[in-house]
Amino acid sequence: MTEDFWSSWFAFALLAGPILLCFVSLAFSLYLSRRHLDAMLEALKGSRYLAVWAAGLRGHGWFGRFMLTAKVSGMVTWPGPGIRAGELDPDEIRNFPAHLKRLVVAETVLHGIIVVWGVVASVLLELK
Repeated sequence: MTEDFWSSWFAFALLAGPILLCFVSLAFSLYLSRRHLDAMLEALKGSRYLAVWAAGLRGHGWFGRFMLTAKVSGMVTWPGPGIRAGELDPDEIRNFPAHLKRLVVAETVLHGIIVVWGVVASVLLELK
């Protein structure tokens, strides 16, 4: 890659994109933790794993709510290990509200995009 590329707007967007998406992800996580966390926990009320974590993390302010949202997102997106360990009820996962599942999957996909884009940007920067 030439020096002209690294002084272009495309290179700036390539390198600044993951950082900007991190702020979008932070805002989206804040939205989920403020507006939808209670509904998510209500849908998974039979999960003893989440019940224990919810009791501990709810009193820790915004950071605890973020962590709890991340735990719910992980357990809903990849329920297999939690179901096998007996920490999740398969019926609760099947009956998890569709609109909440879409939001949780969107958050997970956003995190994946940030990681992949960041890795690509760092590899290109190393090849500079």
